[in-house]
Amino acid sequence: MTALAPIPFVDLDWQHRPLSSALQAALAQVMTDGDFVLGRAVADFEARFAAACQGRFGVGVGCGTDALALGLIACGLGPGDEVILPANTFVATLIGVLRCGATPVLVDCDRATALIDLDAAQRAITPRTKAIIPVHLYGQMVSPQGLRTLAEQYDLILFEDAAQAHLAEREGQRAGSLGQGAAFSFYPSKNLGAFGDGGLVVTSEETVAQTVRSLRNYGASRKYYHTDPAGTNSRLDTLQAAVLNVKLPHLPAWNQARNTLGQAYDRKLAPLVEHGIVPIRNEAGPGHVYHLYVVRVTADCPLRRDDLQARLGEQQIQTGIHYPIPCHRQPAFANLGYGPGAFPQSEALSQEILSLPMYPGLTEAQVDQVVDAMLETVLSASSAPLTSALG
Repeated sequence: MTALAPIPFVDLDWQHRPLSSALQAALAQVMTDGDFVLGRAVADFEARFAAACQGRFGVGVGCGTDALALGLIACGLGPGDEVILPANTFVATLIGVLRCGATPVLVDCDRATALIDLDAAQRAITPRTKAIIPVHLYGQMVSPQGLRTLAEQYDLILFEDAAQAHLAEREGQRAGSLGQGAAFSFYPSKNLGAFGDGGLVVTSEETVAQTVRSLRNYGASRKYYHTDPAGTNSRLDTLQAAVLNVKLPHLPAWNQARNTLGQAYDRKLAPLVEHGIVPIRNEAGPGHVYHLYVVRVTADCPLRRDDLQARLGEQQIQTGIHYPIPCHRQPAFANLGYGPGAFPQSEALSQEILSLPMYPGLTEAQVDQVVDAMLETVLSASSAPLTSALG
């Protein structure tokens, strides 16, 4: 039998190879211009990406975590303010709140979608609550209508963590356009990735944009005139902006490819649902941009998640777990006072989730290979008959 080719979790070479000449030319232009810090490519990318997100202003910063922290400060959040965010997120969301001096208030998630539970968020609101951070996890937006209703009812600042949701849509709205601001990351593996770290704040409020511009540049509203003691050095490199400018026109097509692959996975994995492998539910339809394709390996599956992951690895199929430890169980944040069982859905989900290969260059034949491997693996561990999704 011919051995099947390995399937990587993500393949950036597929994306970069056809753009090689354009990328080299863009980098060469920056070297020729010599504007390596806050150069022309940065301003160009800020305007283009903000417009693509249906926002008025974009402010490039050093990374997605800085976009969160500086964006929250620019929205007026600080000590004494409570900020609601999901326990089921990457720690950068929580770190951003702590860096602005506010008090993070974690809430549980919806286990079917992995997104923040807005009913739980509402129950967590106190007179000190000033903001809510919805995390558009895995490429799927939290309901804009639900978020705006909650924010308007309690007069909350709405600041999106859109690090995994470049150009995602839901209910006619685009990620980055819902509230006072939004944070994006351009880590290389993101749907729109740089050649290193990078981040950006999108906002339609001019004062927020002006404040982030000052904060990212040592708190200076103009050169050598420093007005904000919270200022730092966090500027999107011109070289990274040049790379992002080359990639941005291709992002809609890449996102469409991801959505098509997500739908293919959903169809082909359908026979496994009754055997405990359940895809995270897509409630955004074509607006889901599938930064990650995630399934839940539930108690109904004859294999534990880690065992399934190991067996797929033996077949040279790379997978990931996003994320294995909820924020409140991380040792660094034990002082927040949340013990085991505080957020049962997030904790249970962290033991179930498995991220399958997902990138625009993935082929349907490779999806078939992944699904067949999962079908055969579960079949070998189960006494129940199983019908191939591909037959």
